[in-house]
Amino acid sequence: MKRFAIIGGSGLDQLNALEITGRRPVMTPWGAPSAPLCEGLFKGAPVIFLPRHGEEHSLPPHRINYRANIAALRDAGVTDIIAVTAVGGIGADSGPGVLVVPDQIIDYTYGREHTFFDGMGATVDHVDFTLPYSASLRKLLVGSAALVGHAIVDGGVYGATQGPRLESAAEIARMARDGCTLVGMTGMPEAALAREAGLDYATLSLVVNWGAGIGGGEVVSIEEIMQCLRDGMGRVLEVVGAALSAGLSPQAQA
Repeated sequence: MKRFAIIGGSGLDQLNALEITGRRPVMTPWGAPSAPLCEGLFKGAPVIFLPRHGEEHSLPPHRINYRANIAALRDAGVTDIIAVTAVGGIGADSGPGVLVVPDQIIDYTYGREHTFFDGMGATVDHVDFTLPYSASLRKLLVGSAALVGHAIVDGGVYGATQGPRLESAAEIARMARDGCTLVGMTGMPEAALAREAGLDYATLSLVVNWGAGIGGGEVVSIEEIMQCLRDGMGRVLEVVGAALSAGLSPQAQA
């Protein structure tokens, strides 16, 4: 039996359309997650919602307790995580306002607690990460976008940077040479921890700005980022709602 969770990123610290049926503060062996787990119905589908930056957007990317977040969702019985992210665009097809379901990731972060297998337990495991996102969950998101009539880019390479500052133009140029088409700050270690926890995980990214040095602008405008978030989050939620309904249908569960 599938049980879905939504991890909300920038622009989705609170899921106002969620009909809350329960709100549970929890504790894990790795500490407390970013916020209490909110259980409820989103567009009629049962889901658990967790804002990764906290309910007041108070946690910067490098201070998020990713291990506690994933462990709390796993312990709550979650099987599938839809991670919503706001990102910068690097690839030509990934400009502001575009929705993307990436299929690969490159980790540029440092100093983050990035594994459950840190020598504190009895075993050390090496999980396969060749394909970092769940193929079935990616397919569900792409198909759901088509179902609700929203264009989406199927595939892309998410470059995860440390933050919270934005990147320099030279850093974005290097990432482009590495093959990145998107840049964000929270994709890792979240995706790898979900793999270690045995959870299906995929990212639905809303591009809110061009990466530094791309698109003709001399600087990245925070005001334009916020406007793009406001303009695009409704489409994100429509896709997520359709994915939840389709993923929990009797045909999908069979």
